[in-house]
Amino acid sequence: MDDATPEMQTIADVMDPARAAALHATLGLSGPAPGAGDPLPPFWHHIYFWDPQPPDRLGRDSHPRTGHGLIPDLGLPQRMWAGGALEFHGPVTLGLPAERVSTVEDVSEKTGRSGRLGFVRLRHDIVQNGVTRVSERQDIVYRDPPDQRRAVPVALARTDERLSEPASFDTTMLFRYSALTFNGHRIHYDLDYCQRVEGYAGLVVHGPLLAQRLIGLADRALGGLSRFEFRATSALMHFEAAEICMGEDGAMWVRGPDGRVCMEATAR
Repeated sequence: MDDATPEMQTIADVMDPARAAALHATLGLSGPAPGAGDPLPPFWHHIYFWDPQPPDRLGRDSHPRTGHGLIPDLGLPQRMWAGGALEFHGPVTLGLPAERVSTVEDVSEKTGRSGRLGFVRLRHDIVQNGVTRVSERQDIVYRDPPDQRRAVPVALARTDERLSEPASFDTTMLFRYSALTFNGHRIHYDLDYCQRVEGYAGLVVHGPLLAQRLIGLADRALGGLSRFEFRATSALMHFEAAEICMGEDGAMWVRGPDGRVCMEATAR
């Protein structure tokens, strides 16, 4: 791929059952892991369709540098997966080839309460046997470095959940999830970098990992999913315990130990 920003990217994968078994273990799930011929659980496609880049295409955070591939360079160094939405049209089958077709839907900039922000919206379609199985919107935000940002007060989470389960994310889980998603972003494993460069108190729990926990609860509670939408609101650190919550109205959220809301979602 040259330095020009393409309009579309297609990545093929064999949907190896061994990788799904590794995620099953990483999440600490009970029962047998899904195998060849089984449907891939919702959002597990995130551990497939790697796009590995050589060292000279990485930024200082070890994430792929913008300006190469789909995402343009907005001149903002700090990256965060801000949220997204998924439509589940049909099952992705493990052990059969599939493709992820990605396009950039929108790029915009604005100045918010914390400073300058850049927004990139991607669309991913997971296609198997010529049929779209999952459609995903991915919202990524790019920000100024922490010494150029203003502090923003955090919001408190709801406390009226009908279902909840505790969640903890130690350094081993963050490392294994980074490996499974081929995510080299140093905020998830390099504590010194997190504190000295990005201004976090600890390692940052992956936004998709929080979303995965919410999706898992929703899938069990609803007996299947057709749509899931989520928005990250506050970073959760590796040393913080959290509550994965679902309300009577289908709303979901992740509550931090101080009562703040870390992620909001809806499922159906």
